[in-house]
Amino acid sequence: MVDDLEIAVRDQTESNKQEVRLWLRMLSTTKLVSQEIRRRLRTEFGATLPQFDLLAQLDREPDGLRLGEISKRTMVTNGNITGLVARLEEDGLIVTETPGDDRRVTVARLTEDGRRTFARMARVHETWLHEMMADVDHGTITTLLGNIDRVQRSVRNHLSEGD
Repeated sequence: MVDDLEIAVRDQTESNKQEVRLWLRMLSTTKLVSQEIRRRLRTEFGATLPQFDLLAQLDREPDGLRLGEISKRTMVTNGNITGLVARLEEDGLIVTETPGDDRRVTVARLTEDGRRTFARMARVHETWLHEMMADVDHGTITTLLGNIDRVQRSVRNHLSEGD
């Protein structure tokens, strides 16, 4: 669908269409990479991208994170986080606990097996990204990173109130 939209504006050169083309190109590239990463995670590790993302968040926080914080960081709803956490706990990759007396608060953290498993997944994930971008030289990547930073700053500067 995104590719179809990009084709629709491909030949239009008006300056106001350039922003649309850039946005669609970023979306379609993200979609391509995400689809391939999802496929490889499923094939190689029997994992989903949301599971990988959740493990990545916990890997950064040795003391664990509240489920609500995981939800915010991964942009996954609280309800879906609960299911992801249950599955990863069942697999022995994370543990959950209720600190103190507040049963409304649940904290998840990696187990040692979870830490080892995620480290292996992260190494392979990085290799996949390197492989997918093998035809792009380092200078181009550096330039793109700087340009995307400028685009991101501009978007942030023009967000609606409350965002």
